[in-house]
Amino acid sequence: MICRRSAGFTLIELLVAMSIFAVVAVMAYGGLDSVLKMRKQGDEHSVKLAALQTSFAILERDIEQAVNRSIRDDFGDNKPPMEGDDEALEFTRTGRRNPGGFSRSNLQRIVYGIEDEQLMRASWLVLDRAQDSASASGPLFEEVESIKFSYLDDQLEWQSGWPVRNLSQATAPPPGLPRAIELIIESEQWGEIRRVFRVAGVAPIPPAASGSGGGP
Repeated sequence: MICRRSAGFTLIELLVAMSIFAVVAVMAYGGLDSVLKMRKQGDEHSVKLAALQTSFAILERDIEQAVNRSIRDDFGDNKPPMEGDDEALEFTRTGRRNPGGFSRSNLQRIVYGIEDEQLMRASWLVLDRAQDSASASGPLFEEVESIKFSYLDDQLEWQSGWPVRNLSQATAPPPGLPRAIELIIESEQWGEIRRVFRVAGVAPIPPAASGSGGGP
C-alpha cells in the first residue's frame, strides 16, 4: 500500500505565510500613511502660500491707490491722509468698487495692524467718522510673529513713522504721502518676508532705495 501525502499547507507553513503577509501589510500601510501625511502637509503649505500671496496683493492694491485726503476721526479731530508707525498703518485710498452705481464716494479709510498673531485689515466706508461709525475687519494672514512698517520720504530716507515728526509744527509742510512703504513680516513658517510697495502718484523710487535693509 502506497502512502500519499495529502495536498495543502502545514500549520507551520500557514503561520509563516501569515507572518509575512502581516509584515507586508504593515509596511504598505506605513507607506500609505506617509504619503497621505506628505500630501496633507503639501496642501496646507499651498493654502498658506496662497493666503500670503493674496495678502500682499491686497496690500499692494490698497497702497497703490492711496490718496492725499485727510479725515476727521470719531472725535472730530483731523487726521493726515496717511499715518503709521512700525506696527500699524492707516491711510485713505480711492478705487472703492461701486458695481451698483450708487451715489457715494469711491474713497475709504484702511487700517493694517497685527492682532493675535494675525495680519489684520480694517476699512471704513465713511471717511469723516462719527462715534457710531462701524468698520469691517478681518484677518489676511495668520501665524505672524511680528510686522514692521517703514516709510520712504522725499530725501530717500526710511522713516519708522509717518508723517515725519522731526520738524516743528510751525515749519513742517502739510503731511502728504511717502514715496513707498516697506513691510517686513516675521513668520515661523516663512521666516523674514520683505516687500516694498510704491505709492502711486509719487515720484518713482531709485533702485538704491528699494529697501531699508537691503534684504530680499
